[in-house]
Amino acid sequence: MATIAPGIRSPPRLSPMTNRLHTLTSNWTRLIPFLLLLLALAIRAYEPALVTQLRLAIFDQYQSIKPREFTPLPVRIVDIDEESLKRLGQWPWPRDILAQVVSRAAQAGAAVVVLDVLLAEPDRLSPSNWLRLLPTGSEYEQLRKALAAQPSPDQVLADSLGSADAVVGFALTAKAGTSGPRPPALKGGYAEAGDPSGPFMLAFGGHVPALAALQATAGGYGALSLVPDADGVVRRAPLFVTVADQVVPSIDAEALRVAQGASTYVVKSTNASGEASWGGAGGVVSARIGALTVPTDRHGRVWIRYAAELATPVPVWQLLNGNVDPASLAGHIVLLGSTAAGLARPQPTPLGTMASAIQIRAQLLETLISEDFLKRPDWANGAEILLALMLGLALLWLLPKWGPLWCALIALAAVGSAIGGSWLAFAHQGLLLDPAYFSFVILVVYLAQSLKVYFSSESERRYVRSAFSRYLSPALVEDLARDPARLRLGGETRDLSIMFCDIRGFTKISERYSPQDLTRLINRFLTPLTQAILDRKGTIDKYMGDCIMAFWNAPITVPGHAREACHAALAMLEALAALNRELSAEDADNLRIGIGINTGSALVGNLGSEQRFDYSVLGDAVNLASRLEGQSKTYGVDVLLNENVVDSAPAMATLELDLVQVVGKSEPARIFTLLGNETLAASAAFQTLRADQARMLGAYRAREWDMACQVLDQLRQSGWDALDGYFTMFRERVQTFKVSPPGSDWDGVERRLSK
Repeated sequence: MATIAPGIRSPPRLSPMTNRLHTLTSNWTRLIPFLLLLLALAIRAYEPALVTQLRLAIFDQYQSIKPREFTPLPVRIVDIDEESLKRLGQWPWPRDILAQVVSRAAQAGAAVVVLDVLLAEPDRLSPSNWLRLLPTGSEYEQLRKALAAQPSPDQVLADSLGSADAVVGFALTAKAGTSGPRPPALKGGYAEAGDPSGPFMLAFGGHVPALAALQATAGGYGALSLVPDADGVVRRAPLFVTVADQVVPSIDAEALRVAQGASTYVVKSTNASGEASWGGAGGVVSARIGALTVPTDRHGRVWIRYAAELATPVPVWQLLNGNVDPASLAGHIVLLGSTAAGLARPQPTPLGTMASAIQIRAQLLETLISEDFLKRPDWANGAEILLALMLGLALLWLLPKWGPLWCALIALAAVGSAIGGSWLAFAHQGLLLDPAYFSFVILVVYLAQSLKVYFSSESERRYVRSAFSRYLSPALVEDLARDPARLRLGGETRDLSIMFCDIRGFTKISERYSPQDLTRLINRFLTPLTQAILDRKGTIDKYMGDCIMAFWNAPITVPGHAREACHAALAMLEALAALNRELSAEDADNLRIGIGINTGSALVGNLGSEQRFDYSVLGDAVNLASRLEGQSKTYGVDVLLNENVVDSAPAMATLELDLVQVVGKSEPARIFTLLGNETLAASAAFQTLRADQARMLGAYRAREWDMACQVLDQLRQSGWDALDGYFTMFRERVQTFKVSPPGSDWDGVERRLSK
């Protein structure tokens, strides 16, 4: 090969130190998305408040979309409403009024009456209080005796509680309350299965007890306090807590126990009958209250599944006036509480509304009785983290291979599946699975890896553009930049289509031009022909004076590369015809070219020395392409092809010319010329030409010289001017053989190709 023309240089090479720094930086860059994934999962495992609130907000939305379906359940509120306060006086009422309420509810057949009010101090209207207020003196003695004979309202209430199935409550305090460090007295038994449950439950330092008389006669005694989440929303309620390290029930658990006539709670924790917490955290699993088994979270809390409405409450004043149908309370858990302003203790709920404490308690009891439980499985945290890790790693691996678009579809499908699966689990099974943080992790990983791939790709694209912009068309350079993995620097053996193009008689032409004019002519010649090659995805190997060397299918794969090379050759002939028209108008000599194309295996890559290298090709396939170009003049055609090209592009208008034996090869090969594209190949005229040419070659190889000459004469009259030189050459050969026939060992093979 001759020297590369000016302007075609090898791409610049980086120093070893720069390469090492680039590699080190690239390795650290690859780690960033992975480290972000680990950080996100660590945050999820640590579970800061923001993560928890995000998850709870999702669960709230689920409840808002699909609240518990309202069905009549044996829970009824007896409401200290505004009208009752107006009729019976301001709160607190005398205890004998409360006693009447309890008695009326019990007479109506209530299963249990629950006082959702704290009765920690004696009745301020008690006769004993009036006695202390009376002045001394004999004139008050009779009044003093009358007051002393009056029953205590607190005792009246205690007696009514004792004659009914009733539950009173105490308030929880962070520190020891008026009772000191002593825990409340239990009304029911408490049994455990598995690990001790106390350490897992919400702990309180003390409590504010109910009056001793009320404790003594009530059938149940439990914690009144609702415990909202950090954002103030009441989503879960503890069935049990610890006070001064003793497990005590809530008033809700006591209501269920007393209503069923049960004597003992059974709380199951991890390591009971094979119960295990996924991840080893441990905790409470469930609580058995009478015939009801309630699933809890590890702290002994139950999720409240809110309904959009509750049964209509019964106003206290109507109950006392006898205006209430006893059937509406019979067999019910009757909750005595208030929805009146100032007494209701309203708190936010997952439905986005405010509800009084008594309404929240009714929602909880209806959840327990309906057994329409919400459950956050103990394996949920681990499964969510594991799924995020697996998909995150999959995206890290797939993004560089499949690209952002496909991986975006995968990520969106995964996020959609997580959200959809979470919703279906909630809607049909009451399971609380968090899709939010999983989706956040996938988004972070996708964006981080996409940015890394983008910046890496941009760096590679800059290199590719720099390295190959001198070899390839802009379209191919952009193709390589979009997919640098298709670029393989260094030597590799590939199936290529190789082209050589040369100006015929260039030596004589150059003698008639000055160096400046010759340079301009060569530039005018090379520019349109080069463009024709680049437009058909070819790679320019080098310019050697007036010769162009190009190849297809490297450095990137070009499907149908033989066909592309053929189309490039036809475009080059058209470009040359246009140039010749310009030259004719300038009274300059026209140019003719010879093109040789071969398809075969060759070594392609950056070849050369440490000091200088070129992206080029080597091999027998290259040598044959060069020889075909040289013999195009001998055969009087513009383009000469090897049969491998024809086999790879069978639809092109190619015509077999001869059977030749290449130097160094023992087997002969057919050579062809290229006359046009697929449209010409399908035409009737070309099909006739191909058939006649086949008849001529058949007669020639069968030594039927007269028949061969006859067909050749017909072909010369057929109007295919581009083949006149070939037909003339071949008829002279046939005529020579007719006069001096070849020997008996002649096999029809022309051995004219030489180095």
